[in-house]
Amino acid sequence: MSKFFDQLTPELTEFIRAQPVFFVATAAVNARINLSPKGMDTFRVLDERRVAYLDLTGSGNETAAHLRSDGRITIMFCSFDNNAEIARIYGRGAVIQPSDNRWPELIANFPKLPGVRQVMEIRVESAMTSCGYAVPRMRAMEPRDTLEKYWIKKGEQAKEEYWQKHNLRSIDGLPTGMPDATSRPRR
Repeated sequence: MSKFFDQLTPELTEFIRAQPVFFVATAAVNARINLSPKGMDTFRVLDERRVAYLDLTGSGNETAAHLRSDGRITIMFCSFDNNAEIARIYGRGAVIQPSDNRWPELIANFPKLPGVRQVMEIRVESAMTSCGYAVPRMRAMEPRDTLEKYWIKKGEQAKEEYWQKHNLRSIDGLPTGMPDATSRPRR
């Protein structure tokens, strides 16, 4: 049976912290719904009404575009062990980039990882738990280091070039808020 909460409880926080993977869903008007899996120790409960995750450079930047357009976000955690439970966080998100004043405060919550793009900060509006009776049990979930190795090998310059080519707009053409090299002053 589902239970709803207006903030994160200590039990919900404990469950969330124990999950090695989470899923992020966003949508914007007249745009595709985005649903992305995340991991790599990048999620943090900041307090009972605020969470954040470290966003690493990937193939697209849909979440940033949707948050800037609409702000709505849902985060889901599934237990893949013997505990058949699912938790969801519903809220409003903001994109915090390295040039933002709040960057030092938020980035301090995360491990140093290559390929960092931004932090997604979410104001919790509600949370919900439900059964995970149909979610399979899985053994030996292990961290995948492919993305880390990729950005270590490529380096910072390649990351910024990648942003310019793939991360300035969503697949539906919405702006992501990433700095455009053509509008930045030359160093």
